[in-house]
Amino acid sequence: MKILYTGGTFDLLHFGHMAFLQKCRKISDKVIVSLNTDEFIKNFKGSAPVMNYREREKSLMYCQFVDSVIPNISGEDSKPSILSVNPDIIAIGDDWAHKDYFHQMQFTQEWLDENDIVLTYIPYTKGISTTEIKRRLHE
Repeated sequence: MKILYTGGTFDLLHFGHMAFLQKCRKISDKVIVSLNTDEFIKNFKGSAPVMNYREREKSLMYCQFVDSVIPNISGEDSKPSILSVNPDIIAIGDDWAHKDYFHQMQFTQEWLDENDIVLTYIPYTKGISTTEIKRRLHE
């Protein structure tokens, strides 16, 4: 059984999120989402999410492509959350391909190799994002 770990905020769940999660399911048997806490989001992004943790968690649990949701208990150091599910794969959107995801998550390729984890980039759905939805609402 291939276990896939992905993390994020998943605020204002939209079809881009669903397309990402569907692709995660296609490459794994079990999809586990590590959901950022409200406190972490406020500290990291400078503002609270529109939907609180429980609302975002419930929305994800209604998604047929998600098997379980766990809280991102370790903030910026993602290693404890990752190791708690012992995944085979970590999936992220390819919008991270030109950013320092390793620094963001506080792990290295060597750490991934030691834990027998493959990092894969999934194509980002263009034209939709939580930021874009918030922008539209403000107009």
